[in-house]
Amino acid sequence: MKRKFSDRANWRRILRKSFSCMSMDSDEFRGLVTFYRIHELREPLWKEYNGRRLCVADRGYLWMQHFPRGEHFVVTTMFDDKGRVVQWYIDVCKTQGLTDQQVPWFDDLYLDVVVLPSGEVFLLDEDELEEAVAIGDVTGKEAAMARKTAGRLLSSIKGGRFRYFTMSLKHRKTLLERTGEVSES
Repeated sequence: MKRKFSDRANWRRILRKSFSCMSMDSDEFRGLVTFYRIHELREPLWKEYNGRRLCVADRGYLWMQHFPRGEHFVVTTMFDDKGRVVQWYIDVCKTQGLTDQQVPWFDDLYLDVVVLPSGEVFLLDEDELEEAVAIGDVTGKEAAMARKTAGRLLSSIKGGRFRYFTMSLKHRKTLLERTGEVSES
């Protein structure tokens, strides 16, 4: 199981970035929200879904992560340099935490859900979860919890109840105002 940090301090692709984190405690959302702006990088990062290539990291892109308190997932909303959503990437995790330097982290349970603005939804890395169970990196109980969490997420998305789609747009605007950045949209 990999521990992933929201400031991506070891991401060699990135040459210059800015990072901030804020705690939110409202009826709408309780947890941490991070703001990762890419200023310079070695090369853009591309992903392919159904034969279509999408740029998910480039100069001016913003990755905003929601770490909802008490949940087994983290939502990353990736915005392009024009402020448009590129994708929502949802990591299923065992647990979340905060370093002494106030950097949120999560222990990744391999399963990921990707949602594109077109409405397409993808469940990724089921094979990686099975392999992790086979080598003893993840217990059967943890794998069952990961599958249950992914199922709940997929059901919420399909049923139109996944509030992070609209919440990410709202929180992006709030974060841009708080950090003094000018909104692109």
